[in-house]
Amino acid sequence: MSFMKKIFQVLSLVFINSVAIASPQVGEKAPEFNLQDQNSNWHTLKDYEGRWLVLFFYPKADTPGCTTEACEFRDNIFAFDDIGASIVGISVDNVKSQKEFSDKYHLPFPLLSDAKKSIADTYGVLGSFLGVASRQSFIIDPNGLVAKHYNKVSPATHTDEVLEDLKSMM
Repeated sequence: MSFMKKIFQVLSLVFINSVAIASPQVGEKAPEFNLQDQNSNWHTLKDYEGRWLVLFFYPKADTPGCTTEACEFRDNIFAFDDIGASIVGISVDNVKSQKEFSDKYHLPFPLLSDAKKSIADTYGVLGSFLGVASRQSFIIDPNGLVAKHYNKVSPATHTDEVLEDLKSMM
């Protein structure tokens, strides 16, 4: 193995471990946010007080994995509504990109723009060398506490996993 490959592996491990350490832990207060959605409306964590919240971070609007994940949430929106849970997506895309993505796929939930990358960083998901959010999700309980953190997300099956977990928590 070349010297450069070894350096890259070490740096990758350090970086991955720092992301995991920075993420809020189950039982901790979820970090506050104040971000604009695809329609330029502002959203804060307090807006969701008293409801279960699924906060999903995704790397880039209108890319294959992100589209699959967002459309899975869209296709199951009534199941989430039935159990009193809100869905909110966050990426580091700008408001215009979020709007185009939402309109193209008829997404019925807020897509928040974290163009300054501060919320992705606060949640410990700003985990790539490209400066995008890694695909991770959080279930936040009605009191604003982190109830579940998904470090690894499969776009095609994540929605079912989240629904099952939410139902078991209620």
